[in-house]
Amino acid sequence: MPPHIHPDMSDAALALALASQAGQLLLQLRADGPTEPAALGAAADAASNRLLIDALAAARPDDAILSEESPDSAARLSARRLWIIDPLDGTREYSTGRDDFAVHVALLADGQLVAGAVTQPALGRAVATDAPPPLPAEAARLRIVISRSRPPALADRLAKAIDATLIPMGSAGAKTLAVLHGEADAYLHLGDMHEWDSAAPAAIALAAGLSVSRLDGSALIFNQPRPLTPDILICHASQRPRLLAAIAAAA
Repeated sequence: MPPHIHPDMSDAALALALASQAGQLLLQLRADGPTEPAALGAAADAASNRLLIDALAAARPDDAILSEESPDSAARLSARRLWIIDPLDGTREYSTGRDDFAVHVALLADGQLVAGAVTQPALGRAVATDAPPPLPAEAARLRIVISRSRPPALADRLAKAIDATLIPMGSAGAKTLAVLHGEADAYLHLGDMHEWDSAAPAAIALAAGLSVSRLDGSALIFNQPRPLTPDILICHASQRPRLLAAIAAAA
């Protein structure tokens, strides 16, 4: 088991410790590892995944795991406790020297997100569900983070309709941390993402008091046979009705 990981840790503390250690491993590998982006990304995905899988197997041996970098198993569908992890969210950003990549670790228990952490190693950021930061004030003109590589087609229409600023960014975790740290007011994504992309960001956003939903206002559902999240909206609760209405109109 990695240093500073103990079986008696709370689930949130364990998520934070693991995500932080994986983040430090990623930074070290980027400093010392392959220089070719594809090789660096592949090595980093594998190394971070191995750290997280091995540590979870040691600390929570009875829990199931869903990871982007490991084969899926139908056995997770009947598991009461499921760890949903993304060892490196934003591989493209990581391998090209950007800072908008993250590590995601979340725990689903009886169908509900109960613990999680997101770290953004390049900026030294780490947020867990047991100690989320206080929400900052919203900007007068809303700032919405969207995918850098797959911006939703409706984003421009939405921004014009409500006079918002769009901010392209990489990882889903980095986008959520931008909202939590006051650099954006909402995060919008349209187009399939996987549960390992959305689970930990949703967990920390909910713990901080943000609204988390699909673009039609319905709740996110996790541990599905096909682990997909079709779309997501994370925003301040006060902006939820306005944004949902504007999204429906823009769509």
